[in-house]
Amino acid sequence: MGSNSSRIGDLPKNEYLKKLSGTESVSENDPFWNQLLSFSFPAPTSSTELKLLEEATISVCRSLAGLWTVFTLGGVGSKAAAAPELSSPLANQSLLLLLVLANLTDAADAPNPYRQAIMSFKNTQDSSPFPSSNPHAFQINFNSLYMALCEQQTSDQATLLLYTLLHQNSNIRTYMLARTDMENLVLPILEILYHVEERNSHHVYMALIILLILTEDDGFNRSIHEVILKNITWYSERVLTEISLGSLLILVVIRTIQYNMTRTRDKYLHTNCLAALANMSAQFRSLHQYAAQRIISLFSLLSKKHNKVLEQATQSLRGSLSSNDVPLPDYAQDLNVIEEVIRMMLEIINSCLTNSLHHNPNLVYALLYKRDLFEQFRTHPSFQDIMQNIDLVITFFSSRLLQAGAELSVERVLEIIKQGVVALPKDRLKKFPELKFKYVEEEQPEEFFIPYVWSLVYNTAVGLYWNPQDIQLFTMDSD
Repeated sequence: MGSNSSRIGDLPKNEYLKKLSGTESVSENDPFWNQLLSFSFPAPTSSTELKLLEEATISVCRSLAGLWTVFTLGGVGSKAAAAPELSSPLANQSLLLLLVLANLTDAADAPNPYRQAIMSFKNTQDSSPFPSSNPHAFQINFNSLYMALCEQQTSDQATLLLYTLLHQNSNIRTYMLARTDMENLVLPILEILYHVEERNSHHVYMALIILLILTEDDGFNRSIHEVILKNITWYSERVLTEISLGSLLILVVIRTIQYNMTRTRDKYLHTNCLAALANMSAQFRSLHQYAAQRIISLFSLLSKKHNKVLEQATQSLRGSLSSNDVPLPDYAQDLNVIEEVIRMMLEIINSCLTNSLHHNPNLVYALLYKRDLFEQFRTHPSFQDIMQNIDLVITFFSSRLLQAGAELSVERVLEIIKQGVVALPKDRLKKFPELKFKYVEEEQPEEFFIPYVWSLVYNTAVGLYWNPQDIQLFTMDSD
């Protein structure tokens, strides 16, 4: 992977280092770059190897703050570059090195010190003492780190770093959730999901899990509906001159679900999208009319898919009566998956109606406009209980609209809904357990993250070469 000789390939070593770092000030004897060039060791298997590794990497735990500074080089307070890994190769190499170190497996008798450092570092403004049991603790400027992360989410490695920090460091998570400018972080994440066709699956997963982690916090779920955005240019399905961050988040997640239903059919993606919506549902506020429509449109799509599978199952069953030799497709499994998703969508709608009905006249309007969709599920044994509240709301408001007469304008219907919310007998709405989902890593996360990190190193590390024929950790066409 590299050499400490005086030449690297066809270049003198000092010239190679200048090319690699993008600066004229790198010395041939610089220990950081010498170490980076020779970084080809396996994961440590003992405390002795771990100790040697720590020494070989220039006591990285003690200088991690320096890596953070390098990562933000050229990023804070300036426009994000079109290709950050090319315009600031030193920052990119440092970030990749940090991700590799953080994802080294633990030794048999000692945890990975780099991961321990990432899990425990604090803000420079935090004056509380470090626990004596943690020798790897350090402090950095959280504001600078936050700004850099907001600007660099176009790259896989920056999104993976954000995920790592949110998931593993409670200090960072608390700080970010307390920010009053969360839109600066959330919007780039939404844009990743919006352009799902152009992103690799790993990048999409990381962006979605970040949203899921954020939606575990009720304060976040409330505050995103208070942030009003204007003219979201990258959202092309419809002109959004003014919309809340919460409604935009709902639109993008629903679009991701619909894309997944027609293209990748990834159950993992479905599950996490629905979990994020479910976490937010009790705090839905002033939903944009388009967001409300899309919620019901998604339910309509699921309903049609449910009916199609039922029809296919019936036709196959009839055909099998005349031929016992033809195996039946597993329609029961397909039907079960679809019904699970339909159940979750009904629970999300019900959660909004029971917790914040008076805040969401547009959702009630969308329900009434498409009320025929819900007829077939009223007596269905899998949905009968959750349909009680939805049916009550539809029946109550349908009656009030009928009393108001025909040919009602949209404005008049919304006015009747807002008036009716006060009169709705809320004590008749059945209480259900609060919808709350928490992200939990798989039992062996290294099976996903280690190949992912090294694929990023292979694909984006500037000037470093590996022989493709020798790569065994991941496939060459891996995301």
